[in-house]
Amino acid sequence: MALLSKSRSKVAYDSPLHIRFLSGWTQAWSGDNHWGIGGRDVLKALGPGFLVSVGYMDPGNWGTNLAAGAGFGYQLLWVILVSNIVAIFLQIAAAKLGIATGKNLAQLIHEQFSRPVASFLGATAVIAIMATDLAEILGGALGFNILFGIPLFPAALLTGIIVMVLLGLSHWGLRKIEYVIMGFVSIIGLAYVYETALIHASWGSIAFHTVIPQISSGSILVAVGIIGATVMPHNIFLHSYLSPHRLSSPDAPMQERRKVLRLAKIDTIAALNVAFFVNAAMLVVAGAVFYGHVRANNLDLQTAYITLIPILGSLAGFAFGIGLLASGLSSTMTGTLAGQVVLEGFLQRRVPMWIWRVITLIPALLVAALNIPTVQVLVVSQVVLSLQLPFTIVALLILSNRRDLLGDFVNTRRLTSIHVIIALIIIALNVWLLYSTFRGQ
Repeated sequence: MALLSKSRSKVAYDSPLHIRFLSGWTQAWSGDNHWGIGGRDVLKALGPGFLVSVGYMDPGNWGTNLAAGAGFGYQLLWVILVSNIVAIFLQIAAAKLGIATGKNLAQLIHEQFSRPVASFLGATAVIAIMATDLAEILGGALGFNILFGIPLFPAALLTGIIVMVLLGLSHWGLRKIEYVIMGFVSIIGLAYVYETALIHASWGSIAFHTVIPQISSGSILVAVGIIGATVMPHNIFLHSYLSPHRLSSPDAPMQERRKVLRLAKIDTIAALNVAFFVNAAMLVVAGAVFYGHVRANNLDLQTAYITLIPILGSLAGFAFGIGLLASGLSSTMTGTLAGQVVLEGFLQRRVPMWIWRVITLIPALLVAALNIPTVQVLVVSQVVLSLQLPFTIVALLILSNRRDLLGDFVNTRRLTSIHVIIALIIIALNVWLLYSTFRGQ
């Protein structure tokens, strides 16, 4: 469990992951002719982006996509596309920060910001990740409940135990965790490929609404929810931690860092595009099955499962349940990793993984024991994310424009302009989302 046990000035280059993974990379860099990017390089680089991508397919996204499809058909597909583009820019910025400095965002905030600011950012980040992890544990519990009829309390406990067992694979290297996550992503994708094949969708209308923005007065809040809560703080912290592990050493030369960054971009774009297609498929299925038949504000994950079966068949219901379970387990795994990254980065000391797991498992068990509606938990977690996310984004952009930290990797003016626009849009949408939530809309 000592995955994140290294000090702030050194990533885990002597971890089992590095020992096993480095051998392939050193061969790729053994001569001048190997500095181009080949197919084997890309395959070896895949992983961090997929760990991050599950945060864009977590149970909260399932709920939002179902509500969007049930309430407005295919109309908001373009919002998912815009959200994906925004996420790609910010995740690449996080990866670049880690590759250029060899440190993650939590470590850099602790080192580069004043103590009061760093403490505030650290505390709010921990709270936001706890809220996210709570919702994701309940998502996994719902998957067990839907598939096997297990009550939520023991299902939440089972989710936490399974996640800890799977994270125990980190003893043999982070690459093992990446394989598990990519397996879960494949399950989620296949579940929705199957469901999409069962429906009679209007593909011309789907293509139109994917590229042509349209919005109505009733769909504004749902659209704001999709964009405003798509990028989550824990994904940014986690990506900045994972990316330096692709370097051969803390003192890797500039040429190697550039290659690792190019591969990180490919990994990120590939993984987040998988997330885009999965989210779009969720909305398409919801639009085809529920639109005009089920009121969106009455549709939660359990209701969606029950409604799917008489329309698409029991196998479609099973695909929905197994996909939700894979989503809950995978997102809980990455939430645990992100929580440990943030705690160790800000506390500057090793934090055993089980401590973070217990911290977030106890609230989930209390919610399940008290029979608090999962929809309310998702709403609360979204509000907490909306409150904290602007701080994380601003910190990321400030550090990304520090030439003394990033050197030649510092953002260009054009990229800085794009990041500022994205940050302003997300901040505005989150403020709007909070305002609408507290007004009870």
